[in-house]
Amino acid sequence: MARSRVKRNSILNFVAVAIITVIGIVLSVCSFDIPFTNYTYNGFANSISLGLDLAGGISVVYECDDSAVITNLDEAMDATVTRLTNTITAEYSEATIMRQGTTKIRIEVPSVTDADVIFDMIGQPKPLHMTYTKGIFDEKTDIMGSDIEDVQVSYQKGSSGEYEPGVSIKFTKEGATKFANLTGKVVEDGTNEIHIYLGEVSDDNFFQTLTCEQKIVGDSTFISGGAENPFTYEQAQEYAMQIMSGTYEVPLKLVEKSVVSATLGTEALKLAIIGGFVGLVLIMLIMWWRYGDFGLLAGFALIMYLVLMLFFLQAISFVQLTLPGLAGIILSIGMAVDGTVIIFERFREEYKSGKKIPLAVKSGFKRAFWPIFDSNITTILTAIVLYILGTASIQGFAITLLIGIVLSMFMNLVILRFLVKWYLPFNSVKGKKLHLPKQVRVVKEDVAVEGGQAND
Repeated sequence: MARSRVKRNSILNFVAVAIITVIGIVLSVCSFDIPFTNYTYNGFANSISLGLDLAGGISVVYECDDSAVITNLDEAMDATVTRLTNTITAEYSEATIMRQGTTKIRIEVPSVTDADVIFDMIGQPKPLHMTYTKGIFDEKTDIMGSDIEDVQVSYQKGSSGEYEPGVSIKFTKEGATKFANLTGKVVEDGTNEIHIYLGEVSDDNFFQTLTCEQKIVGDSTFISGGAENPFTYEQAQEYAMQIMSGTYEVPLKLVEKSVVSATLGTEALKLAIIGGFVGLVLIMLIMWWRYGDFGLLAGFALIMYLVLMLFFLQAISFVQLTLPGLAGIILSIGMAVDGTVIIFERFREEYKSGKKIPLAVKSGFKRAFWPIFDSNITTILTAIVLYILGTASIQGFAITLLIGIVLSMFMNLVILRFLVKWYLPFNSVKGKKLHLPKQVRVVKEDVAVEGGQAND
């Protein structure tokens, strides 16, 4: 009675896991319209963010203008990368902005083929200055680009009573203090003018004069086109981009630009999927040939592993799948299968030594735990170091490898353990169904200590 109850529970467990797995497969590869909504579900696989080499796009490299004199170049470059990241990722969340060497910044934007779109967004990076006296800049009292935290297009009620587009500038704490002093000074002197330069303060780089009617206290201000010439939204957006381009800590010049065709990436991804599917089928066949029913369980666990991999690749926002990333996935699958082989070979060794199947399974998992744990932890630490210190392509490899190794440990030490446990009530004695080797029969002889004679 108890044995039939155990079998029934195992059947229910297998059915539940199979249903969940089928649902996972459908959610991974299928796209469909969700009833009663306007939303289309695209599946895990179709929702994974693709890198430049797979999706195509543009790649541009800017370099710090060597004619500029910058006190702390390293900090200025990092600040510029941060500014560029905030500007570009607000529109293109999949963009990657990184330092390249000491004085260069690389910008990669997948799925964009018109480089002018990014150039318009970045503008022509030149240092911004807001001055009290036209043609003269005082570093202690006037505003620099580093004093500005953010620039956005926003709306404010104009003289006509309607909301009109303009540019909202948010200052840093120090910048807000400077701006309050600057506006107070121009109002007190009656000039009511603040002069903006994009580049060095000279007539050639003069941008615009702002009219200020009162002292402005706070961390932000709003720039409108005025009652006579109000901004259109497009004009406000262009104005904001020009101001934002002046907030970069270093002056930049374009040194390289390239457009990557999406055709090459699509072809590479298609071949990788075909190769991965063929490899998966071969692995499952070999596992079945070597380990029988346990091999089938391993194949089932591997399918669950791939569903989880697709889910996490699309769920983790900062993951971008690249060609090196595909290599990381393939390597992690190999390590997952390697862990399975270690476990099953321990089973065989324990069974061959004379233990029954349930005890061999228990001992096999116990003996395989530390070799799997040690090798995977070492790989995890390596992946973390590669992600921290590597370039973008190396980071793509490291992050997929890291996700894959963590999932492979979960597959081998948790999922596979439960699957084998649920299987044992159906077969705990037939080694042939598991392709187990013949057991070594140890014939014991009783030896009589006294008299020195052996008894049969």
